[in-house]
Amino acid sequence: MATAKLTPFKDRDAPATAPSSPPAFVPRSSSISRKTGETEIEIYLNLDTVTARAKQEIEISTGIGFLDHVCHALAKHGGMSLLMKAKGDLWVDDHHTAEDTAIALGKAFKKALGEVKGIRRYGTGFAPLDEALSRAVIDISARPYCFTNLGLKREKIGDLSTEMIPHIFHSFAMAAGVTLHVDVLRGENDHHKSESAFKALALAIREAIERTGTDDVPSTKGVL
Repeated sequence: MATAKLTPFKDRDAPATAPSSPPAFVPRSSSISRKTGETEIEIYLNLDTVTARAKQEIEISTGIGFLDHVCHALAKHGGMSLLMKAKGDLWVDDHHTAEDTAIALGKAFKKALGEVKGIRRYGTGFAPLDEALSRAVIDISARPYCFTNLGLKREKIGDLSTEMIPHIFHSFAMAAGVTLHVDVLRGENDHHKSESAFKALALAIREAIERTGTDDVPSTKGVL
C-alpha cells in the first residue's frame, strides 16, 4: 500500500551565515529523515529548549496513539522540543513503525548531542504514576546496551503491543549509543507502568545531558 511522502523538517537552528565568534550557548538540535521499505520518519529534536527558556514544541504523529502519548511524555519531561511524524505499514502490525521510530529518535538524540564533552554523562530518574513507580538509569557511554524489567501483562495498550515497549527502549539505546536500564519497581496498571517508565527515562536523560560548564570528556579514558 502506497503512503504519502513526508516533508523533511528544516534545520531550524542552522544560522543563515556563520557567526564571527562562537555564541555562548548553542542549542543542541538535529533533524533526521529515515526511510525504509516499511516506514518513513521525520524528526526534529532540540535537547535544550527548556534550558534556553524557549517555547517547547511537541508534535508527534506516528499512527499509534499510545506511542504518541509516551513519546510526548518523554519530550515534555526531558525538557526537549520534539517534532516527529511517521508513516508505516500499520496494516501489517505496529512492529515496524514502533521499532523504526525508536531507532530514528535514538539517531536524532546522538546527532543532537554531538561529541560527548562537557556533560554529566550519567543520569538517574524515578517517576511515579499513581500506584506505579519506575526507575531509569542512563550512561551516555558509546557502549550501547539495554536492560528492561517492566512486568507488563496486557497484550496491548491502545494500539501498541506491550511486547514492543521494551523493544522501543532497546532500539533507542542501540541507535543512541547509550547504556540504559529501565525497571518498573511496582505497579498494577500497565498504562501507568509504561508511562512512568518513559517519564523516568526523560528525567534520566535530562540529568545526563546537563552541561557542566567545562570542555571535559567525562571518562577516565579521555575519550568516549
